[in-house]
Amino acid sequence: MSSIRPFDDIPSLAPPPPKAQSQAELGQADFLKLMITQFQNQDPFKPMENGEFLGQIAQFSTVSGIDDLNSGFDSLATSIQDEQALKAASLVGRTVVAETNVGYLGSDRPLNGSVELDGYVSAVQIDIKDASGAVIQRLNLGEQRAGIVEFSWNGQDGLGEQREAGNYELEARILRGNQVENIPTLVEADVQSVTLGRQGQGMTLNLLGGGELSLGRIYRIN
Repeated sequence: MSSIRPFDDIPSLAPPPPKAQSQAELGQADFLKLMITQFQNQDPFKPMENGEFLGQIAQFSTVSGIDDLNSGFDSLATSIQDEQALKAASLVGRTVVAETNVGYLGSDRPLNGSVELDGYVSAVQIDIKDASGAVIQRLNLGEQRAGIVEFSWNGQDGLGEQREAGNYELEARILRGNQVENIPTLVEADVQSVTLGRQGQGMTLNLLGGGELSLGRIYRIN
């Protein structure tokens, strides 16, 4: 048989009272109260001694305004990052052209890329290297005018043997007059996923074949 306990004996389930604000923390209203008290008790023969106190009030207002400004910038940065994340997510499954010296050869697709020329050149060469850095194929594109010059490698090396699918290093050179110059290559790549940056780091595009690219290296989206 259950017994009935007096109401006063039942433990209270009410939440604990809110913690009082730390006395070490002063807000702007507290400073205003101190300023009024200072005015009420000031020495009329020494009015200039209040100048330091008023300067502290002005400094407090400035710091408070800077804190509000920083909070606004943090909100803006978060909003921009969210917008960039949405744009980067739309690249998943797309093919991009990016400035990189590594290209992916698929089992059923060639390695496609291009170079951008700022003027006429008498020769363009593209060296394709394996993981050890050895040149396994050289594409001679001949003389070219200014603009985008595309190239494609079907995976066959200099001996006519078919190479396995994977990443291969690219090196492009041009002959301008009597000078040989190295130029960057633009390579097609398939975006599989996007890694969002944290703590000030930028976003990274994860490519088919295991490569990575920063968003700023994208030259064109196909």
